[in-house]
Amino acid sequence: MELHDLRPAEGARKKRKRLGRGSASGQGTTAGKGTKGQKARSGGGTRPGFEGGQMPLTRRLPKRGFNNARFATVYEIVNLEDINNRFNDGEEVNVLTLKEKGLVRGNKDGIKVLGDGELSKKLKFDVEKVSAAAAEKIKAAGGEVVTPE
Repeated sequence: MELHDLRPAEGARKKRKRLGRGSASGQGTTAGKGTKGQKARSGGGTRPGFEGGQMPLTRRLPKRGFNNARFATVYEIVNLEDINNRFNDGEEVNVLTLKEKGLVRGNKDGIKVLGDGELSKKLKFDVEKVSAAAAEKIKAAGGEVVTPE
């Protein structure tokens, strides 16, 4: 078999249905939508959650109290294993260096280092949060943790 012999599998490529292209096409005039009615109109159908005029479930359920999700602090998470693979001995781990190495985007409220994986390099960590397991492994490898106050 050569490159010029390659073909898609039988039935893998299907021609799209061309609607409203004259009555001879078989899909002319009403374009397969039947005659009249809500679903035949442009933009036909209903919005998500519409229950035919019955009070929708989202409006039937009680909504009370305060939800902190809007104000919660969201951290970008980085594991020690990824840091160990991308950083050299003696480097500082902070927002800028993590961005450069492609480990975070830097668009959240801060960075948290988790202790998944092993750390074999002596690094200085200047991030918002470090888990207890990660801090233990960093100190064991001879590194230090500096958290802003």
